[in-house]
Amino acid sequence: MIDKIYHSPFFSSIFRTTVFCLKKNLKDCESVLDLGCGLSSPLQYAKNIKYSVGVETFKPSFEESKEKKIHTEYLEKKVENVDFPENSFDAVIMIEILEHLPENVGYAMLEKAGKWAKKKVIVSTPNGFLPQNPYGNNPFQKHLSGWEIGTMEKLGFRCRGLSGFKFIRFDTPVEGSRYQDDFMASIRLRPRFFWFVMATLSQLIAYPFPKYAFEIFCVKKIK
Repeated sequence: MIDKIYHSPFFSSIFRTTVFCLKKNLKDCESVLDLGCGLSSPLQYAKNIKYSVGVETFKPSFEESKEKKIHTEYLEKKVENVDFPENSFDAVIMIEILEHLPENVGYAMLEKAGKWAKKKVIVSTPNGFLPQNPYGNNPFQKHLSGWEIGTMEKLGFRCRGLSGFKFIRFDTPVEGSRYQDDFMASIRLRPRFFWFVMATLSQLIAYPFPKYAFEIFCVKKIK
């Protein structure tokens, strides 16, 4: 039920979900490189995309995404080990992947993404460093770097807030959750459902004032 509500056009347009922001910023794009696509990339909801490449290094996630046929093509590699000619895609997206890379690798990937993209680079990441250990038998889930709004703005990105107020959530998911598929997994306060509602309502403020947000959604237009 929560999943259906979250993905409804009415809900997402009011509360500015990740899917809404991604679809909005990809309206003028037809080809996308999805770095660190995971098992259930939100790109699947952008129906205007005609060609996409998903890059994923964790085999179970790679296989599940491939089975869902979310992308046109797949590469089972670390994102830092792929390469493409300049202007290969309309957009390059990095959804919840930057924080899993060492800082120097993250900067290098942002620079490469800017060369591979014709129109824009899109990034979503926690608002600053939030510690997270590996979970779900996936060693790549550990957070290795943190990205501040000021840092992203200096790199040419415009930032918006996601997931409501930062203080309501924490970054380590509850035991047994797949996290990407559980919208309440990161709620730190109890009762969890009540604070999930509060986090959702707080997104109305967090979106235009990203410094208060749990996550940031960053877009860089390529000139």
